[in-house]
Amino acid sequence: MARPRTFDEDRVLEAAMHAFWANGYEATSTRDLCEAVGLDRSSVYNAFTSKHELFKRVLTRYVNATTDTQLEILQDPTRSAAERIRALLGEIVDGEMENRRSGHPGCLTVNTTVEFAGRDAEIAALLERDLARRLEALRTVIETGRRAGDITSTRDSGDLARFLNAVIAGIRVTAQGGADRAALESIAATAVDALTA
Repeated sequence: MARPRTFDEDRVLEAAMHAFWANGYEATSTRDLCEAVGLDRSSVYNAFTSKHELFKRVLTRYVNATTDTQLEILQDPTRSAAERIRALLGEIVDGEMENRRSGHPGCLTVNTTVEFAGRDAEIAALLERDLARRLEALRTVIETGRRAGDITSTRDSGDLARFLNAVIAGIRVTAQGGADRAALESIAATAVDALTA
């Protein structure tokens, strides 16, 4: 009979996330993970089978939480479509400022996309599913705004969704490069203007 786990899995995933977030996947050793989560090597491998599997669990948890927050903003019926997009971009800027204060180097999703660059099929599939979910939400809010008249760009809604996704990634990377809040807010405002001008 298997012995029950004697640790809090959520706490372990949170601690592992911070280790991967700080150093990236490749540079985070098993020893680093064991120190971060407070478990010995055998406990980590018994629970998660491999460093790769632990990373997948961490990344899944991160992208779900991040995207759920974004979708909540984009689906807020009390705001116009343009206000939802403005609020989403504001949330991204706020998040990057918080990451800087807390010592996190940017967004784990963006960092993973850059680090793996399509070299890992499982991670790529996870990121593609998340991207599809976010793009669909952006496309839907753009189409809602177009019908209401507050999104006036005549470009294809799918193209605009990809544009906004690229703006979000750009804000995150620019923040990592040290840009201040005013610069990030200017990027966000320009993106909204491109949709509503």
